[in-house]
Amino acid sequence: MKITKILIANRGEIAIRIMKTATKLKIKTVAVRTAAEPNAMYLSFADEIFDYSEESTEIPVFLDIEKLIEIALTTGADAIHPGYGFLAENAYFADKCLDNKISFIGPSPDAIYKMGNKTIARKIALAHNIPVAMGSEGNISNEEEAIAVAEKIGYPVIIKAASGGGGRGMRIVRKSEEMEKLFVIASKEAEKAFKDPSVFIEKYIENPKHIEFQILGDKKGNVIHLGERAVSYTHLTLPTIYSV
Repeated sequence: MKITKILIANRGEIAIRIMKTATKLKIKTVAVRTAAEPNAMYLSFADEIFDYSEESTEIPVFLDIEKLIEIALTTGADAIHPGYGFLAENAYFADKCLDNKISFIGPSPDAIYKMGNKTIARKIALAHNIPVAMGSEGNISNEEEAIAVAEKIGYPVIIKAASGGGGRGMRIVRKSEEMEKLFVIASKEAEKAFKDPSVFIEKYIENPKHIEFQILGDKKGNVIHLGERAVSYTHLTLPTIYSV
């Protein structure tokens, strides 16, 4: 389906970059004005502005899936670009876009779910003989199981949230006496941040180098990578897969 108008479900510099590219492609863009930033610079790059500045809700508009779908339908946008952060890695959001016949510019819901859930992503990597750090075979259900896994692979270990990212739901454990307390903290933090308390354990690698490969696919069987890039995080993750 040819895209004619994109709702930018994001703000700031990423929104400006998307709008500049869309302009070169002769695609119209819609930006959302919020009460927090009624005169933000990114608004000046849009062809159309949806004014949300008078609305007062508990959920910020860039996290409100139902509202974003409503705005897209109201403005006649046939695609949504989530930018990064916010809902960019939310499989439910991508699925809701497809349900409403709106193109989601990003991975498929299935890809987001499988790559976003680190336990599933780890299993996929192992199934394709991709080396991974030693760790639990799946999610860890309690502190006793966590201690058993840690003693098997050796301290230090890192507890990681199965869902989400950004360093939330992660704790480094250097000795068994710390496990019970840190397991509970990591699990609760994961539940609060991602609505999923599931965690798993990996061997903690001191001072690692984190390298990512950005992969693009066009849904027609054409796939390319954009080379490697160093990332300044201090933990290891699996590569991110994007399909557009």
